[in-house]
Amino acid sequence: MNALTWNIVLALIWVGITGEFSSANLVIGFVLGYVILAFAMRDVKHFTHYASKVPKVIRFIGFFVRELVMSNLRVAYDVLTPTHYMRPAVIAVKLEARTDGEITILANLISLTPGTLSLDVSSDRSVLYLHVMYLDDEQAVHASIKALEARVLDILR
Repeated sequence: MNALTWNIVLALIWVGITGEFSSANLVIGFVLGYVILAFAMRDVKHFTHYASKVPKVIRFIGFFVRELVMSNLRVAYDVLTPTHYMRPAVIAVKLEARTDGEITILANLISLTPGTLSLDVSSDRSVLYLHVMYLDDEQAVHASIKALEARVLDILR
């Protein structure tokens, strides 16, 4: 079994021992399992790779939630005010992601945030076409998409 599976098993054991199945208790069990695995498997190569990914995933979740909230607020403000600030456009973003999984995850995360929608991927999988609602600065949009892509690839690779 890999380290993630062991961590999940330890979290479920914790939930079973405490007798309280709640999301908070499951998170506590996951954290405790992570600490136990970090101590028990500190010299195992595949665990050190897993151990370095967990903090990155936590930081990514915080980053993505922040982006999600900010884009929701921007769209909500535009809907609720009489003046519309939309400047819709279709743009092409050059991709560093190469596998189908990487491209799919990136495209879905982009589509989850209000104001952006993944439309298509070029046949050679090097360009992602996006519809954006607010094209105030094309370079800024490219930079934000590339920042998201870099974080996704950092977790997946």
